[in-house]
Amino acid sequence: MATFPFELVSPERLVYSGAVTEVIVPGAEGEFGILAGHAPFVSTLKPGVLTIKGDGGPKKLFVRGGFAEANPQGLTVLAETAIPLAELRAENLAKMIRDAQEDVEDARDEVTRASRQQFLEQLTSAAAAIEADARTAH
Repeated sequence: MATFPFELVSPERLVYSGAVTEVIVPGAEGEFGILAGHAPFVSTLKPGVLTIKGDGGPKKLFVRGGFAEANPQGLTVLAETAIPLAELRAENLAKMIRDAQEDVEDARDEVTRASRQQFLEQLTSAAAAIEADARTAH
């Protein structure tokens, strides 16, 4: 299978850089897969699992916030948060969910409340997917 360059960058560091065969990204409009030679495409990210396929087994990371930009030369993902699933502690994700619940409760208008509620639902969905992935991996 053809490979392409991929970079995953967070504010703290370059998380991943290398040739891959496929990347599955949690886009705001739904998950999408990128293969070599993909047409130009830009998407914002929703909280979820990003899967990198290439040498060895798939690498899975929890990502939150940011965007992905694909073009025929490769893929770049800029994420506010990027944590390998193996390093993601359940209590950290639970705290993110609690903080998001408080943000919903603190919203002063319906537009803000709806936006924060959507983010909370995305986080909750990501947490469920991560738990399911952990159960099938063991």
